[in-house]
Amino acid sequence: MSDAADMNAFLAGVEKRAFNMARFAVRNTEDALDIVQDTMLTLVRRYGDKPRDEWQPLFYRILQSRIADHHRRSTLHRRWFGWLTSDGTEAGDDALADAADPGIADPSERAALDGTVTALDRALEALPARQQQSFLLRTVEGLSVADTAAAMGCSEGSVKTHHSRALAALREQLQDHWT
Repeated sequence: MSDAADMNAFLAGVEKRAFNMARFAVRNTEDALDIVQDTMLTLVRRYGDKPRDEWQPLFYRILQSRIADHHRRSTLHRRWFGWLTSDGTEAGDDALADAADPGIADPSERAALDGTVTALDRALEALPARQQQSFLLRTVEGLSVADTAAAMGCSEGSVKTHHSRALAALREQLQDHWT
């Protein structure tokens, strides 16, 4: 198999999981798609010549960096333009009441989900970012502690701590669904 075919197969294999990870982190479908696309392009352009066994940690490191960048830009945007509504007019006293809940996805998608899956989705969204990253990379992606640490840019001990806390929080929040 050629290098391009290997890269395409790798990207096809991680695409959906990366999208879900980004969607959990940014709570916006369009932004998540942009983040995943940018991550894929960066991997191909900058690291396509690296050995195949290095792609997965590199990919998730880039993904986590793009998610962090998105949060920084969003914070800055809210700081400077939070007083404006989406149409550019000044927000009134009821602007917060008019805002859509970012935790609620498209109604047709929600209707299709089972209550347990919905509860898991919400529990994952409620986790702090580092716990969410650690859980998704370790449990969903199956990365080793070392690869997760490389992807998250932290120590292996931090990965273990974040993962343990995520599991404890999820058990607590989902105990009614799995007892």
